[in-house]
Amino acid sequence: MRQLAVQAMSSVERGYDLLAPAFDHTPFRTPDLFLDATVRVLRPLGPFGAGLDVCCGTGAGMRALGPLCEGPVTGVDFSAGMLERARAAHPDARWVRADVRALPLRADFELALSFGAFGHFLPAERPALFAGVYQALRPGGLFAFPVAAPPPPASPWFWVLSGFDAAMRVRNAVWRPPFVMYYRTFPLHEVRADLAAAGFAVTTAALEEFGRRPDGSPRCRLVLARKP
Repeated sequence: MRQLAVQAMSSVERGYDLLAPAFDHTPFRTPDLFLDATVRVLRPLGPFGAGLDVCCGTGAGMRALGPLCEGPVTGVDFSAGMLERARAAHPDARWVRADVRALPLRADFELALSFGAFGHFLPAERPALFAGVYQALRPGGLFAFPVAAPPPPASPWFWVLSGFDAAMRVRNAVWRPPFVMYYRTFPLHEVRADLAAAGFAVTTAALEEFGRRPDGSPRCRLVLARKP
């Protein structure tokens, strides 16, 4: 709790530098179930050449990129601390320190994945993020990431996530530097529109491992954004 409190009072970059040594032992690491479900959906669409993990953190996404990509794999993140842990865990991968809102990569990759990072971007920042990934992909390349359905208002999780976002907004209103982390700023309909505006052709696939809602819709989908 002390570590998380210090992290929350820091910038996003500094906070993750501080959390990096313990990150893989926290609930914030992407669970293997998400990674394996992503591989299941994408395997019939491959194999892919070079792969990119966008906002790679300590490199958990390599569990998905490795089985899917026949070419080299690269992770990009702006936290030096997280990249240090990723490099130690996956020495054969390439690691790039960069802000993905100004991604310095051009037409190198056939597959880009991202897991659990989009809460760190305000809605106004998504166009730059998606445009950077678009430029990093070769023609025909695929950008894929999971998106969970929002909990209904009757669910306790609705109020937990709403309360967290409200607390972060108050924190950012009274404390500098800001720490951007919100759970309810990435609705699928807005994300699809931003991806389309960046040039992607967008479809989704159900991640059946997470089940269905009472109305029959998936609890979690994999967004598939294809560069024409």
